[in-house]
Amino acid sequence: MSKRDWRKLDESDVRVRPGKGTRPRSKRRPEHADASTAMVTGVDRGRWTCAVDGDPARSVTAMRARELGRTPVVVGDSVGLVGDVSGRPDTLARIVRVDERTSVLRRTADDTDPFERVVVANAEQLVIVTALADPQPRTGFIDRCLVACYAGGLEPLLCLTKADLADPAELLAGYADLAVPAVVTRHDEEPDELRARVEGRVSALVGHSGVGKSTLVNRLVPDASLATGVVSAVGKGRHTSVAAVALPLPGDGWVIDTPGIRSFGLAHITPDDIVDSFEEFTAAAEECPSGCGHLGPPEDPDCVLDDVVTDGDAKPERLASLRRLLVSRAGLES
Repeated sequence: MSKRDWRKLDESDVRVRPGKGTRPRSKRRPEHADASTAMVTGVDRGRWTCAVDGDPARSVTAMRARELGRTPVVVGDSVGLVGDVSGRPDTLARIVRVDERTSVLRRTADDTDPFERVVVANAEQLVIVTALADPQPRTGFIDRCLVACYAGGLEPLLCLTKADLADPAELLAGYADLAVPAVVTRHDEEPDELRARVEGRVSALVGHSGVGKSTLVNRLVPDASLATGVVSAVGKGRHTSVAAVALPLPGDGWVIDTPGIRSFGLAHITPDDIVDSFEEFTAAAEECPSGCGHLGPPEDPDCVLDDVVTDGDAKPERLASLRRLLVSRAGLES
C-alpha cells in the first residue's frame, strides 16, 4: 500500500494486538494507607530488618519496593511496610514508604569526597565515645563529630572511657565552653550514668576502633553479643562493628552501634551550618561577605563575628570554640 493510501483508512482497518491496551501507563504510586509503621534496625545485602511499631519483639525482614527505586533506607528510618508483616520464618514484607527524617548523621569518606553517606536516621543524640588512653584521645575527631551533630539535628553527648587509665579533667575542660554534656566510664565499673542518659531515647554511638564502644554496648544491652577487639600497638584496633545496628535497651529506648570510624569527612557541611548552632552569632553571620568561612583574619578579614564579642553580646571563649570547629571542618587540623 502506498503512503497516500493511509488517508483512506478508518477505525475498522486498525489492528490492535490482543491483550495490549492503549491506555497510557500511570506514574501515580499507590498510597498504601494501610501500611504498617516500623523502625529499621538493621541492613544486610538488600534486606532490611524492621521492628513493627517500634516493638523489638515484632521483627520483620523486608525488601525495598520497586516504586521506591534507589531511595536510601538506613538504620533508624521510620518506614511503611505492606505484605506479610507476621515475622514468621521465610516471609518477606515490602518497604513502600520512607517517612521524613527528624535528624541525620551524615559523613563522607574524606573532605574531598562528593558523596555523602547517611549513617543513621532519626537518632535523638550522638554519643561520641573517646578513650582517655590506649588509644590517646583525638580532639579533632571529637570536633568533627560535634560538627556533624550540629548540622544533622542531633544532641551530642561526650563519653570518655578508660578513666581508670587517665584523668579526664583536662579533656573535659577543653569542651566546657561548648556546654557539651559528658559522662565518664571505667572498665571496672558499670556505666550507670551513661545508662541513665540513653534510657528512653534513640542514641547512636560513634567512635574509633579500640575505644571501648562495643564493650559499652554489651553492658547496656547484655544480649547484644558484640565482639570486642584488642587495640593494636599503633592505637588502631580492628573494626569490631561492621554495620550499623539498632539494639533495644532492656527498659525503653534504643542504642545504635555504628562501625568503627577512622575518618569523619565533612565535605557536605558548610561553615554556616555550624554557625547556625551558635545562636549568639547567627544574625551577625548574615552580614558577612558571601563565601565567608568565619575563621577571622587573615583567612576571612571581613568576618564580623568578632564584632559580636566586642559589643559584649558573646563570650570570646564561645567564638574561639566556634572557630575551632570551623578549623576542624576545613581540615586545617587533625
